Amino acid sequence: MTVFIDNKSGIPIYDQIYTQIKNQIISGSLREDEALPSIRSLAKDLRISVITTKRAYDELEREGFIYTIPAKGCFVAAKNAELLREEQLKKIEEHMQAILQLAASCNLTGEDIIEMFRVNMEE
Repeated sequence: MTVFIDNKSGIPIYDQIYTQIKNQIISGSLREDEALPSIRSLAKDLRISVITTKRAYDELEREGFIYTIPAKGCFVAAKNAELLREEQLKKIEEHMQAILQLAASCNLTGEDIIEMFRVNMEE
């Protein structure tokens, strides 16, 4: 598991940890029942407060992404992968609708939009 903290982002550190771990679970890079680093270990590695790490883990557990076994640690929870995928697809569709509205205001064609995506994907 990889977590990077950006002190200049303005996003709270616990939220950065929460978001990165959640995204790794959704993408499948963290698998069901895989052990996460202990709260203390992650805090030490990131050079942050244990309280901050605990807050991120608590939020992940509250939302069902991880579970805790006392004296054993935190693990990736079984998830409905299809439901998580659907949530992400819904977000993509919302962004696409915004793109289409902006494109219409600029008189762009569908081919123009596709070409913009191709260029961006190559970068």
